[in-house]
Amino acid sequence: QLQLVESGGGLVQPGGSLRLSCVASGFSLEGYSVAWFRQAPGEEREAVLCYSAADSSTDYVGPALGRFAISKDLLNNTAYLQMTKLQPGDTAVYYCAAARDRKSAWFFCRNKPQNEWDFWGQGTQVTVSS
Repeated sequence: QLQLVESGGGLVQPGGSLRLSCVASGFSLEGYSVAWFRQAPGEEREAVLCYSAADSSTDYVGPALGRFAISKDLLNNTAYLQMTKLQPGDTAVYYCAAARDRKSAWFFCRNKPQNEWDFWGQGTQVTVSS
């Protein structure tokens, strides 16, 4: 079965850190661009951070700049989202997505329709609260 499975979410205090994992099953992440999205309660799902496999570019959207980092480990067929300095406003369900388009990270984060991604994970809850 071809799928992405996220893990690593949970409850963290403000100022803390979390690393989310996104494991690809049934296919290799090599050649796939990956992105992390999040959806806060009552809000639309939005892109947070995107990585392009075509040109190795990374695009950070809004609050991710300077606090979040994305990486891809082909040996473990896993993408990661490292989050630091977490704030209550970061509370959301986090999703990973993968696509084979030969585009820049900017395109993936800001232009690509969400219904055109090849794979989505099921989401993992991140709650930032004291």
